[in-house]
Amino acid sequence: MRIGVNTRLLLAGKMDGIGWFTAETLKRIVTAHPEHEFYFFFDRKPDPQFIFFTNVHPIVLCPQARHPILWYLFFQQSIPRALKKYKIDLFLSPDGYTSLDTTVPTLTVIHDINFEHSKDNLKPSHQRYMTYFSPQFARYSTRIATVSNYSKQDIQNTYHIDPAKIDVVYDGAHEGYRPLPQHEQQQTRHQYTEGNPYFIFISTIIKRKNLATLLTAFDQYKKNDHMKTKLLVVGKKVWWGDELASAYEQMHHKEDVIFLGRVEPETLVHLLGSSLALVYPSLFEGFGIPILEAFESEIPVITSNCTSMPEVAGNAALLIEPTNAAALTDALINIAETPSLREQLVANGRIQRTRFSWDITANLLWESMMRTINQQA
Repeated sequence: MRIGVNTRLLLAGKMDGIGWFTAETLKRIVTAHPEHEFYFFFDRKPDPQFIFFTNVHPIVLCPQARHPILWYLFFQQSIPRALKKYKIDLFLSPDGYTSLDTTVPTLTVIHDINFEHSKDNLKPSHQRYMTYFSPQFARYSTRIATVSNYSKQDIQNTYHIDPAKIDVVYDGAHEGYRPLPQHEQQQTRHQYTEGNPYFIFISTIIKRKNLATLLTAFDQYKKNDHMKTKLLVVGKKVWWGDELASAYEQMHHKEDVIFLGRVEPETLVHLLGSSLALVYPSLFEGFGIPILEAFESEIPVITSNCTSMPEVAGNAALLIEPTNAAALTDALINIAETPSLREQLVANGRIQRTRFSWDITANLLWESMMRTINQQA
């Protein structure tokens, strides 16, 4: 069988959650199924690390799809031509976008539809494209995979999709996350926070990640902090709107917030594994991979009580209402001052993490791919 895959988000050093999902699942699938040929459709010259096995054929299509007009040209013109040219039997698109001009059986992975619930998280042109095309992508696809039961219900209810058409394929945690010995934790704290303890926030900085509320909560926490605690913010700064800028400027303890930007995965392993807790107060998630990474690192988690996060966290995190800064402040205090609570959350995380792995994800995605091709047969 010839399987075509949209791999435009496999970009060395620039991958976000969807890119990692694509890489981690594909490298397992192609090596587990050498009897099939995989055609990876890139929109620029691929890094050799993404040619995972000898049955992978890299194909570069134009244009480089990084803008709504270019998305349209890539998916509605270049992809259909490539599917026909290479006689593709199944098309997998892991980033939620697909072609509406092909008869090839199509599996589209829609990670979430957060843009349907908040209209100011994206640029206006991106928002128009997503709200116009995403319902069409969902209805036109032969099958849909998504990363949580919450997202399945959301897609089903918002786009009126038969739930039997949607498969749940949970995310996994990136390789390398592990509990760190004390001397490595001390070295990391010495390097980044002058030896002081710290909470960590990990995410591309966009509005729905809710950093503004965390800054307000952390500032309140600092009023009675006797440990010189810091807050590390790790992630590319994509959005710095009025709400976030105001929250930061109003802080009395802004010198205790350290912005590191995007860091290499190896560095992130040490930053997360040396922290007091991961603080992940997002307003909306289809899954929430950093929660799993904290479980693997045996670090406590504070996260939101909405969308997919309770499903992923189980009883291994403190769940808070993400817009309630006072509740978030209390959670920070409880984590910092209650060693027994930290120990219990870590123990619960060891159990919860066994439900998720990239091996499980790849197997579930392959099963969904086979349902797609069999459904069309």
